[in-house]
Amino acid sequence: MTRLYFDHCLLPDGWAKAVSIDVDAGGQISAVIQGGKPDDVSFSGAIAMPGVPNCHSHAFQRAMAGLTEMRGQSDGSGDDSFWTWRDLMYRFVDRITPEDLLAIASQAYVEMLESGFTSVAEFHYVHHAASHRPFDNIAEMSLAIIQAARETGLGLTLLPVFYESSGFGGAEVGEAQARFANTPDMFGKLVESATKAAQDLPNAVVGIAPHSLRAVTPDGLAEILKLSDGPIHIHIAEQQREVDDCIAWSGARPVEWLLDHAPVDDRWCLVHATHLTATELAGLAHSGAVAGLCPITEANLGDGIFAAVQFLDRGGRLAIGSDSNVLISVAEELRLLEYGQRLRDQGRNRLAKPKGSTSGSTGRSLIDQVLAGGAQAAGRAIGKIEPGYRADIISLDQNHPSLVARNDDAWLDGWIFAGANDCVQDVWVGGQHLVRQSRHIAREMTAKSYANALKKLVDF
Repeated sequence: MTRLYFDHCLLPDGWAKAVSIDVDAGGQISAVIQGGKPDDVSFSGAIAMPGVPNCHSHAFQRAMAGLTEMRGQSDGSGDDSFWTWRDLMYRFVDRITPEDLLAIASQAYVEMLESGFTSVAEFHYVHHAASHRPFDNIAEMSLAIIQAARETGLGLTLLPVFYESSGFGGAEVGEAQARFANTPDMFGKLVESATKAAQDLPNAVVGIAPHSLRAVTPDGLAEILKLSDGPIHIHIAEQQREVDDCIAWSGARPVEWLLDHAPVDDRWCLVHATHLTATELAGLAHSGAVAGLCPITEANLGDGIFAAVQFLDRGGRLAIGSDSNVLISVAEELRLLEYGQRLRDQGRNRLAKPKGSTSGSTGRSLIDQVLAGGAQAAGRAIGKIEPGYRADIISLDQNHPSLVARNDDAWLDGWIFAGANDCVQDVWVGGQHLVRQSRHIAREMTAKSYANALKKLVDF
């Protein structure tokens, strides 16, 4: 057993003082005890809270960070968008080997842990070899993701992605998407192999991810939903063009179509869901599914701003993800989520709990939302410091300039709105002490492997 002690700890009922956390050999919390400091502690700290789940990541895109910030429209109009960014992503991804993916994902996962993410839902769609043929083990690239999680200690929900068409209505997959594409039968074998490989990774979960309505047919979607009783994630309504194309194909908007044609419930995470009507917002909230928001990537790609205020007013559930990993930061994702609402509404503290609630802190409201929503999207017992939950814990630096002379929820406000990753001092996943004094224990080795991979990949 490992025993951790903190002067202050965010428990499900709120902040508590003098808290000891006992962690069993399997990495689960066995006891949470409030009172004096015991003698037999393996670590003593000031401020503890649950680690934040990352609900959406494409790990390989960490290697592209900063490489797309120039005009690239091929027709010369200069009107860059998600779609021109995607062209560069297609060119980049065609070079990546399993060894490259291991190095890149490991770097991304180290950065996630240092920022306060303690788990990731990896939306993994690069399946086949550069030749576009399946590997001998069709899940070879998934194995690289599993190994990266193992080496860095990050908790994992692996979401193999089903991709069968290049546009609405079953348009044939093109050369650029050939590394992603599978038939339902091939995809079933991929999920089976990935599930077997993840069995010895502590507390790992394998779900499925239909890529998007433009990349799966209705028949294909129905077929793959039979493969898993775990989490189901899907990209949806990210771009206005996607909405327009869906209407042209089906007569319905993407979320409208999905709610009418699929058994959307609390196992689902609808990623981005940027462009929704009031009716779609209400329907999504009523379904119990999570809206998986990635504010840094959504801003970087020019997607738009999700109607988070209206969604929460309808009882909706939110989680945050790092998506393209152009910048990995819990604080920045949450800050930008709130600031987007402020800019649109020309007001402040838009996502704070209503007046009369136990806390008026915007930071606390955001943290409460993404801990619960992220745990639900991950399909894992995480996001709380209480017995039976995974011992995924972060400790904040009480002496950081943005946290000093504060207490309780003001620590969260200071971290999110005035701080950065270096507010996160120590991180445990499954009781393993992985980040110490703001640095992951494998940072140097991981950075070296990552640099070697990029020197080979980045030459265009």
